[in-house]
Amino acid sequence: MKLHPWGIVLDFISILSIFVMACFVGYYVVWSVTPALHTPLMAVTNAISSVIIVGALVAAAEAGSPAAKWLGLAGVVLASINIFGGFAVTERMLAMYKKKEK
Repeated sequence: MKLHPWGIVLDFISILSIFVMACFVGYYVVWSVTPALHTPLMAVTNAISSVIIVGALVAAAEAGSPAAKWLGLAGVVLASINIFGGFAVTERMLAMYKKKEK
C-alpha cells in the first residue's frame, strides 16, 4: 500500500496542533494554581520527568543510529535538569513555611 505524501503532512499537522493546544492548556493550568498547591504540582512534575528519563534511556538503548542515541542522551540531560530545578523550587517553597529561628 502506497502512502500519499499529503497523509504525512496531515499527520504532522494533527500532531503539531495537539502539541500547541497542550502548551496552551498547560500554561493556563500552571498559572492558575494557588501557591498552596504549587509544591504538590512540582512533585508530580518531577515524577513525570523521571518517567521521561526512563523512556529516553530505553529509546537510546534501542536506537539503531548514532543520531537517535544522541537525542536520547539529550532527553536524559534535559529531563535531569528539569528534575533538579523542580526539587530546588520545591525546597524553596517548603522553606517559606518553616518558622524562622531567632
